[in-house]
Amino acid sequence: MSAFFRKRNLRYPLLALLALGMAAVILISLWSEWGAGIFALLYGAAITSAWIMEKRNYEATEKHIETLSYRMKKVGEEALLEMPIGILLVSDTHQIEWANPYMTAALDYETLIGESVYSLSEEFNQLVKSTESNEMVIALAGRKYRVYYRADDRLFYLFDITEQVEIETLYHADRTVIGILFIDNYDELSQGMDDQVRSNLNSLVTSLINKWGTDNGIFVKRISSDRFMAVFNESILKTLEETKFTVLDDIREVTAKDNMALTLSIGVGAGSASLIELGSMAQSGLDLVLGRGGDQVAIKHPSGKVKFYGGKTNPVEKRTRVRARVISHALRDLIQESDQVFVMGHKMPDMDSIGAAVGVAKMAEMNRVKGRIVIDFDEYDRSVMRLMEEIESDPDLFERFITPEEALAEMTEHSLLVVVDTHKPSMVIDERLLQRMERVVLIDHHRRGEEFITNTMLVYMEPYASSTAELVTELIEYQPKHDKLTKLESTAMLAGIIVDTKSFTLRTGARTFEAASYLRSNGADTVLVQRLLKEDLETYIERAKIVQSVEFVGDGIAIAKGEEGRIYSPVLIAQTADILLTMKDVNASFVIAERTEGGVGISARSLGEVNVQVVMENLGGGGHLTNAATQMPNVTLAEAVEQLKLALMENDKGGSEE
Repeated sequence: MSAFFRKRNLRYPLLALLALGMAAVILISLWSEWGAGIFALLYGAAITSAWIMEKRNYEATEKHIETLSYRMKKVGEEALLEMPIGILLVSDTHQIEWANPYMTAALDYETLIGESVYSLSEEFNQLVKSTESNEMVIALAGRKYRVYYRADDRLFYLFDITEQVEIETLYHADRTVIGILFIDNYDELSQGMDDQVRSNLNSLVTSLINKWGTDNGIFVKRISSDRFMAVFNESILKTLEETKFTVLDDIREVTAKDNMALTLSIGVGAGSASLIELGSMAQSGLDLVLGRGGDQVAIKHPSGKVKFYGGKTNPVEKRTRVRARVISHALRDLIQESDQVFVMGHKMPDMDSIGAAVGVAKMAEMNRVKGRIVIDFDEYDRSVMRLMEEIESDPDLFERFITPEEALAEMTEHSLLVVVDTHKPSMVIDERLLQRMERVVLIDHHRRGEEFITNTMLVYMEPYASSTAELVTELIEYQPKHDKLTKLESTAMLAGIIVDTKSFTLRTGARTFEAASYLRSNGADTVLVQRLLKEDLETYIERAKIVQSVEFVGDGIAIAKGEEGRIYSPVLIAQTADILLTMKDVNASFVIAERTEGGVGISARSLGEVNVQVVMENLGGGGHLTNAATQMPNVTLAEAVEQLKLALMENDKGGSEE
């Protein structure tokens, strides 16, 4: 029994009362001996009764505690041996020294003593070594356990959560998913059709999509001539991902037989309990897909994670120029409302970026507004050096070029910033201009990625276009004709088109030739273009050395890499990828080399069978179906090659993520 109970505080007041009583008897005896005697008898009887009662309570308490202690010990032993909680006590070498019967029975062992805990599951090793958490879900004998580890006691507690995991799985599988389906080129194809043909087309598309919905348990409702709403759950979504959304191929192939060639784009919202949020994510996913050229699926989650499927075809060129005219007029109004127009391309600008910037600056001049081109004179590639030398020989054109610092000093709240040939904030020449300007216009021909300049007043993105210079040329045609394009301006823009199309051999549509024809009629010098694009012998030899390192992975996929420790320009890497693609039996080429700004760069090209855009997106880059690239900081050449091979394997399996 604890000393706390042996010397309880209640006994001290009793002793004090006894002392006071004796003092009272002495005092009373001075007045009357009989009175003192009677008081002493009565007071002694009261004190004795209180003492006896206190002793009995003490003994009863002691007995109760002993009984409770015994019961608690018994319950503890039963809990340790009988309750459905696994307990493993291990040695300092993690050999099991003791296991309760529940754990032994659950794992169907006669005895666990002497077994290594790692022989049960390698995940115990992760739990023991983890410095961030002392718990983990581990699968053992077909069941799921939440395992807690007490390092000081070398003790594992295992709680069976199999039923909980099953319920969570069922809950997640049954969560609602909303999809918006959009027929990319329905309006354009149906414009020239008579009523009967259009009706047959509607019936064909509706039957194909309804059949897809019925086969997969999806509720599908047509909400307009070119849009459908789909409602399903996450278990169905998982099945669709495993089959890579075959409805995209079905729509494309069936309509192509009737010379209609319709493609389908789908935006999907998943992972949220809010129907409003699901609808918003589905629409956002659809916008993302359309910005990438259509014929794809984008699945968005609340975390911002996006998965892409499809994208097997090049974006369909729009034959109508209505959108170009509308955008041109909107841009004209924005320019006329501005005091200055600043044009900015991407870092290490190429011919297309410079040519498009020159064209936008000219549009500003056509509207009697000063146009300035922002460029870092210390950061442009040798491929544009000859063009810049030609521009320097033209004082009127060269004075439009300024540095980012000069632009920051000159711009006002009424200025307009036009970003060309990129839509990623991290890729522009100087992000400070984006942060400073509230009035921003974006013109680009790349497929849209998840990283995007958001604070824009006007966006003109057409992935079907060969180059940004082509888009800008079409916009110029609808601007006021106060000033004509000069010979050098036209040549710079034509050079951008020629470089991005590889002399009109890749991503070239009818509108590409129309834009080139317009520039030619305004004095573009094709001989000067060829002179600008000439390369020196040293560059040719460097490219040939990279080609010598080529290795094939998979069917027709060629990978080449530069020398370790040697810096290569982005243009040289890209040119080498283009050269590799012209070789026999090469369907896709990837060239890897170290970059001037550190890290490793990869340029990717294909003939269309391999979607190099998806592969590069998996490595943090982007681009087009047949032309893409990425920059990988803090990796070696060997690591970059391994990551590329893994990305190619993932691409074979289906979707890509961002």
